[in-house]
Amino acid sequence: MIPTNTITERTQHFLDLEEQYGAHNYHPLPVVLDRGKGVYLWDVDGKQYYDFLSGYSAVNQGHCHPAIIATLIEQAQKLTLTSRAFHSDLLGEYAEYITRFFGYDKVLPMNTGVEAVETALKLCRRWGYQVKGIPENKAKIIVCGHNFHGRTLNVISFSTDADARNNFGPYMPGYEIIPFNNLSALEQALQDKNVAGFLVEPIQGEAGVVVPDEGYLAQAYQYCKDANVLFMADEIQTGLARTGRMLACDHENVRPDILILGKALSGGTLPVSAVLADDDIMLTIKPGEHGSTYGGNPLACKVAMTALEVLKNEKMAENAEAMGILLRKGLQDIQSPYITTIRGRGLLNAIVVQHDDPEAAWDLCLTLKDNGLLAKPTHGDKIRFAPPLPINAAQVMDCVSIIQRSLESTFHR
Repeated sequence: MIPTNTITERTQHFLDLEEQYGAHNYHPLPVVLDRGKGVYLWDVDGKQYYDFLSGYSAVNQGHCHPAIIATLIEQAQKLTLTSRAFHSDLLGEYAEYITRFFGYDKVLPMNTGVEAVETALKLCRRWGYQVKGIPENKAKIIVCGHNFHGRTLNVISFSTDADARNNFGPYMPGYEIIPFNNLSALEQALQDKNVAGFLVEPIQGEAGVVVPDEGYLAQAYQYCKDANVLFMADEIQTGLARTGRMLACDHENVRPDILILGKALSGGTLPVSAVLADDDIMLTIKPGEHGSTYGGNPLACKVAMTALEVLKNEKMAENAEAMGILLRKGLQDIQSPYITTIRGRGLLNAIVVQHDDPEAAWDLCLTLKDNGLLAKPTHGDKIRFAPPLPINAAQVMDCVSIIQRSLESTFHR
């Protein structure tokens, strides 16, 4: 086992390359990975780890899922990109597949998650003006405090995270921030007739897997419906079987007016995102008013269909539900005084670490790494535990054992 204060010469070589030539906009754990399979990752020194981050839920199907990789290779050898200047034989097939899969009239394909969020916000504003009749340049969108929807200039304009926001102004107007999981605040904000939409994460992932009260989403949706306001669900991290349902909104039988997907839509192979809505919303945008060179490319279309098939055919939502219950019970059974909170749904989980040292969660993650499990702190004292969805019961319990040993060795040195 490599101690946390020892990094091999081979690993250090790659760390130094990134430090010298890469932008310093991330603070990763000091591990350099070169291979993945299923729930496991291996570093350049050959050490094996459980992946408990899953690329922020981009690798729900597991690393290098054979069906997804086979589709990727097959299509990559045939046609990868046409741009939307021309038709491809796969875009219509994909559009039919994904709209039927989720039950919407139309899909607008994009690449990254934040591009999909931006697309949804544009659709919402356009709908607000053309359908709801909001006066020009008066449309307002309600968002939640401690949200994470990406880091474009527009999206950080309604972020409450100082690191994401500071010294990037001026900010885009037209947003009102209310507390998450607060129905009375939403009800009050919806009194404004110029509100076009409400954008929400069904579970706030980056904030530390904050799960709202039971019934919050359903009531929020109803409030929006009563006020003629679009309910937009950012399911980029919570969707695609991660929380024990295909969508986190499915737990409360909520069908968003605009559904935003990304991450695991490609099984971790390339950037693929999508925005789904019905005709009265989607058809407000006409040719030339929005687009993307790579959006809806043949490679993405083919891979996304296989990625969704894998989730459905291998019953990954059902496994996430069962393994999530097992994981949370295992964590509770540890009864560590250094874990104040265990929360989550399905296999999107987090713990809150209590210790006098503000670096305690980071130190714990370093020890977890040494013991063969990769996880990352968020907002200082929180650690997400979100393994790939094919994980089995024996592997879950092995991970619980690693977490217990790591807690003991980190805080009893």
